[in-house]
Amino acid sequence: MLQTSSYSLVLLIQLSLLAYDLFVNSFSELLRGAPVVQLVLFIIQDVAILFDVIIVLLMLFNTHVFQVGLLSLLLARFRALLGVSALYLTLSIGLHCWLMTLRWIESNRFVWTNGLQALFVFQRTAAVLYYYLYKRTAEFLGDPRLYEDSPWLRDAFAKARQ
Repeated sequence: MLQTSSYSLVLLIQLSLLAYDLFVNSFSELLRGAPVVQLVLFIIQDVAILFDVIIVLLMLFNTHVFQVGLLSLLLARFRALLGVSALYLTLSIGLHCWLMTLRWIESNRFVWTNGLQALFVFQRTAAVLYYYLYKRTAEFLGDPRLYEDSPWLRDAFAKARQ
């Protein structure tokens, strides 16, 4: 069972990682004159996205729904988040690699190609979806009904067995 104090700590960690991600997405362009600092920020951002996904998966595995074997019910509920998270991580790594490749030698020159701009727009759009779905999921996983036996869970289990 998820305790209120441990959920508060997990939620704080999740929201802190999301805030860092938002900060890097918002202000990393201001540091284009310092490519080493920008590279470190990008690496930490990608690791933070990965940690966010790991935390959600651990919380899913901790639910009573998962423990009674209704993985399909959880996957149906959180499929969008898992898909958008994978897409966002892929787009972020791609954008960071492309940006650092173009800016490493000439950091003060304008290097926005058409493909880079398109990738930038897709990555930022995926970021908005990721923030929304992740925050919604983090709050939903705080529901105590997921961590205890309940009538709706028994009904779902009975339907799954038929």
